[in-house]
Amino acid sequence: MTSTSIRDTAGVAPTIDDARRRRAILWAVGIALMAVVASVTGLNVAQPYLATTFDISQGEVLWIINIYTLTLAAMLLPLGAAGDRWGRKPVLMAGLAVFGIANIAATLAPTVEVMLAARMLSGVGAALIMPVTLSVITASFPDQERSKAIGIWSAVAAGGGVLGMFLSALLVDVATWRWLFALPIVLTLASAAISLRSVPNSREVAAGRFDLFGTLTSIFAAVGFTYALHEAPTLGWADPVILITLAVAVAATAAFILWERHTPHPLLNVRHFRTRNLSSGTTLLLILFGIQGGVFLVLYPFLQVILGWSGLRTTLGMMPMALLMMASSGLAPKLAARIGLRATMVTGLTLVGVGLASMAALVSTTAGYLTLLPGLIAMGLGAGLAMTPSTEAITSSLPRQEQGVASALNDLTRELGAALGIALLGGLLAAGYQNAINTRLDGVPTGLADTAREGIANATAVSSTAGSYSQQILTAAREAFIAGWQHAMWVGVAVIAALTLFILINGPKKVAATEEDEHPAAADATAADSPDSDDSAAAAR
Repeated sequence: MTSTSIRDTAGVAPTIDDARRRRAILWAVGIALMAVVASVTGLNVAQPYLATTFDISQGEVLWIINIYTLTLAAMLLPLGAAGDRWGRKPVLMAGLAVFGIANIAATLAPTVEVMLAARMLSGVGAALIMPVTLSVITASFPDQERSKAIGIWSAVAAGGGVLGMFLSALLVDVATWRWLFALPIVLTLASAAISLRSVPNSREVAAGRFDLFGTLTSIFAAVGFTYALHEAPTLGWADPVILITLAVAVAATAAFILWERHTPHPLLNVRHFRTRNLSSGTTLLLILFGIQGGVFLVLYPFLQVILGWSGLRTTLGMMPMALLMMASSGLAPKLAARIGLRATMVTGLTLVGVGLASMAALVSTTAGYLTLLPGLIAMGLGAGLAMTPSTEAITSSLPRQEQGVASALNDLTRELGAALGIALLGGLLAAGYQNAINTRLDGVPTGLADTAREGIANATAVSSTAGSYSQQILTAAREAFIAGWQHAMWVGVAVIAALTLFILINGPKKVAATEEDEHPAAADATAADSPDSDDSAAAAR
């Protein structure tokens, strides 16, 4: 397969002019991204099987699941920068090798210790892979094709989690939980085979030493925030472990920002956040993925406990949102070319808000799945329209030679946003449930009532042995869950409304790519170094 490349004297990555090779690159990075994203959610459906196989507690099961996300979040920024320095193709191939070996080890794991080590190694492999899948596109696709490619990348990133969970649930139903790891292994092999032939071996000229201090502080910050957000709903926000972890994360973040502002060769030039594109793009993705993470957390117990659906049917019920999210992500670049990035982002956010309001207003203990469907459709369409221009805004804000860092920042924002949404909206759901159920358990024995207050799953389980109190507990739990659901959803509507207003005021102004976007390093460096140029740089973006 041949192609023509363009490389300027400044070491900017080559632009691939061969359309066939660009399609092959998209297949390679899309399949690799699907493997990484599917592994974030896929193991959720196997929680009971992990507990019985290894004879471990629910907390240990969650560690098997979350250690992958923690490692991924911790290593994204430094390994994204490594891809720019060491070469994107070598880093991608190394990541695929590590990821594949780790999933084989997880498949065969005889003990929980081996499983934990395998999942941690998978996170390292995923952190090598994920930033490169986007930076290969942004660094080597020409302007007129880059937006379309980012749209495809965003589609896979958006819908891959639900698709991965559905396929994982199917594998658990027809085989065993160990077959869950067959999916990422097959995807890894397929991506590696295509990448060997198609992905360009591009790298950038390294300016100075690798930022070791910035790497260490970014790892402490990412791990601290991710861990605290994952564990706070279980331990409580006032727990000393959570408070200490958050304090360490905040201190590491402050040290990171101070260091990056003054070191001559930063891991991430934080001055880029002065631009409209980067500030609005990261803010939108952080909040939108937070809302999505919280919605998923609320939907699963509703479909499984209230409607009584199986895990496989529940993931199938989520497919309309996932598929529409993927479709609208692909359509977003065409819409952005007509009306601009900011208008497309606002349109998407408006649809997300309508979807949340629909799910808050229409849900009830007697309502079926069809009452949720309009909200799922609106959310899927809106999220796809908002995410693609946000990703493009982020990657266009950093110079071509820093696309690995830009891609890693995009990915890290998504991971932290999802963790934040699960923690906050999950907390709102739990608080609303407990407040609502207290007045509905009059006359129920204390032991039964205390169990019912722990959550709807606990209430449903205890109702089967509650005798004459069974129906009262079940009805109280369902009504309380709906009350908590509506509380969380209306808060989500308010957050999306505030975010929409922020994007309207501070969103990117750029309508189409320009020559400056093709080689933005000089313009970005000037804007970063000159405080007086902030306003003009913001207006340009």
